[in-house]
Amino acid sequence: MAAAVLASIALIHFVAGNTIVTLAFAGGLTVLGLLAYTAARYRPAQREAMELAAPDWSVTVAAIEQPGQAIAITDRANRLVCANAAFELWFGSSMAPPRLPVDGGSSELLAKIARNAWRDGSSGEVVTIADEGHSWTAEAVRAGRGDDFLIWRFNPVLRAEPLVAISKYLSGTFGRILGAAGIAAALVGPDGTIRAVNPAFARRAHGDEGASMVGQEFVAQLRSDDRDRIYFTREAQKGSPQTLVHVPLSDPAAVEGGADKSADEAPTLMLLLDSGVGLGGWGGETRGQVPQLEALLEQLPLGLAMTDRDGHFLFANPAFRRAAGIEGRNLPPYPSDLVIPRDKTAMSDAVRRYGQGPANSGDIAVRLRQEPDDPVSLGLAGVRGLGEASVLLSLADTTEETRLKRQVAQATKMQAVGQLAGGVAHDFNNVLTAIIGYCDLMLLRHTPGDSDYDDIQQIKANSNRAASLTRQLLAFSRQQTLQPEVLQLPDVLSEVSQLLKRLLGAKITLRVHHDRNLGPVRADPRQLEQVIINLAVNARDAIYSGKAGEGGSGTLSFATRRVEARDIRRMGNEIIPAGDYTVLIAEDTGGGIPPDVIGNIFEPFFTTKEQGKGTGLGLSTVYGIVKQSGGFIFAGNTKAADGTTKGARFTIYLPVHNATEEELAKAEVEEAARNWSGGGRILLVEDEDMVRAVAERALSRQGYEIVTASDGDEGLEQVQAGEKFDLVVSDVVMPSMDGPAMAREIRKLQPDLPVLFMSGYAEGQLRSQIDMAAMHFIPKPFSVQQIADKVGEVLALSRKQP
Repeated sequence: MAAAVLASIALIHFVAGNTIVTLAFAGGLTVLGLLAYTAARYRPAQREAMELAAPDWSVTVAAIEQPGQAIAITDRANRLVCANAAFELWFGSSMAPPRLPVDGGSSELLAKIARNAWRDGSSGEVVTIADEGHSWTAEAVRAGRGDDFLIWRFNPVLRAEPLVAISKYLSGTFGRILGAAGIAAALVGPDGTIRAVNPAFARRAHGDEGASMVGQEFVAQLRSDDRDRIYFTREAQKGSPQTLVHVPLSDPAAVEGGADKSADEAPTLMLLLDSGVGLGGWGGETRGQVPQLEALLEQLPLGLAMTDRDGHFLFANPAFRRAAGIEGRNLPPYPSDLVIPRDKTAMSDAVRRYGQGPANSGDIAVRLRQEPDDPVSLGLAGVRGLGEASVLLSLADTTEETRLKRQVAQATKMQAVGQLAGGVAHDFNNVLTAIIGYCDLMLLRHTPGDSDYDDIQQIKANSNRAASLTRQLLAFSRQQTLQPEVLQLPDVLSEVSQLLKRLLGAKITLRVHHDRNLGPVRADPRQLEQVIINLAVNARDAIYSGKAGEGGSGTLSFATRRVEARDIRRMGNEIIPAGDYTVLIAEDTGGGIPPDVIGNIFEPFFTTKEQGKGTGLGLSTVYGIVKQSGGFIFAGNTKAADGTTKGARFTIYLPVHNATEEELAKAEVEEAARNWSGGGRILLVEDEDMVRAVAERALSRQGYEIVTASDGDEGLEQVQAGEKFDLVVSDVVMPSMDGPAMAREIRKLQPDLPVLFMSGYAEGQLRSQIDMAAMHFIPKPFSVQQIADKVGEVLALSRKQP
């Protein structure tokens, strides 16, 4: 190559005869050569970078293929990059974690560990998730050169099946190990037939290790001589005598109410040992001969332990230790040390009886020291021929089952509390409807300045306070009736600002700041006011209790923010869907929320205040109102400049409402309906006399002709008699025939007759249960003016419809 270059330069010099031209040609060749060399060096590096930038995911899929474990990899946008076959089988390939087809509580747990993994590098905990039929443990870790991926691992939670596990042990490698040590083992059903055997048993009983003996009679495989020595039937007395260990496998978890369960109803593990062979490690003349049996008991999922004739513990496998609450490897001296004092005597007597009497088995109901309120069934069996070992104890590990029972009990209790609250609120609302209605009627006859006017106003104000209490009872169970309006959050804050200043007192400074161009939200303004007041009261109490030494001074700040969809996506929050939100932030300087209670603050009746100073309904009411309004609420703490916790922060996201043409048209119709004065004939059905009387007087004053009925049967009879009505106003819950049943029968006679239901229950709940056309609703308690306006609105709407 170099010779060719020199020759070309010489040729150019000879032809051109000019030194400058020759030098220019030589320089050009040099530049081209350097460019070619650089390109040759750059291309392999570029190819290598491209290979690194575009990983071969098929190799990753092959690497993560693990039987019995689902593995998935997601990117920053929570898109599924790759997954193994187990993940696709269990969850499908159309969804990526944390959004998986699991129950609501599991979805929140997945979102939580995703946030932890993106923030800390790993989820920090292994959680249990479930759908209708399966359960898995889930964890996530952050990975990748740029920490741009999450690796998810899911393992199935399998309920231990002791009998299936024992069958596998007997027919597998461990069964052959037992056979090599001279132990023949068989699993025998309650009917006396064989369910599984190890190869040693099959060889000695049938002559073939691979023989299937399932279904054969166990007793037919053995015989005894005149000295009660046991032999295999096939070997007769030519074989060695056997020691039979009888292990009943009754499941104590199946015993209900502490009642004994006969061992004859459960399968049994039969161990046959050649005479002279004992349990290694359990003492006596047979010490150290068969440690394999101890290893077998170590692996069994059923809790097993051994004692000597005097009741001293000799051995306990891990499952027994977990079930009995034994920590570490050191056993207590006696089994009676595991139970409560009242059961010690019965426990000691049972162990002594089975250890010194004939070889038999049974159960005893005891209460363990770790769970003194829950009886468990402890199995006992007397064994002979095992050296010092004399009594076999069995106990199921019910730790997970107990945890699930507590969760179900807690959920059932909260459901019962919610139902109780709903029933109390419904009956209380009937009483309040009458009180508020009669106050309104009395105020129509009195003017400001009368001696009774202020007293009536005070009665009505206190009745409205009581109505607010019923709304709180319904709010935490999300059963309250909302009356949403399109509004601006600054307007709501402005309405309650004066009340907040009186609530907070002079030593707490209230600060309010609003963003520009806030989007409107659709919510109940009275309920939003309740949210703001509850947050303010909590902040006030926290400041007073946390800074008593400083005179209870502090600051409460309310701020509104505009958050757009791109901001939500940038946050990477899996709980909040992407969209435009108006955010309300409440911050105080009360010292913050302790980490050990921050996860419980929204639970009903949970309070950290002193006895008698908190109901525990404040924040649960806030949570219920926000969720029912379609929003989200988060609790956290703010930090001071020195890194210490300064106070609590509550952030509420409410979706921005964009009015549709249909809603605008409906608003125009409702506005026209409010001015209705056309009169009409109304059927009023209400079983509460006082409520019926108030409603009748309120509507009669508006010029309506009212026909009353005390229950659904009487109301239906009025229509069946040929009476014509323009509207039916009815209670929902009534004796005999309720309101919806009456309305359906009336519709058969007058299909177009509108119905206005009045009830203390939630409107959404009633609509889902009734599902009737031209049905309207007014919540209790209502005032005289409210029911008059609602009736006019319904009549106007019915007249405008074709």
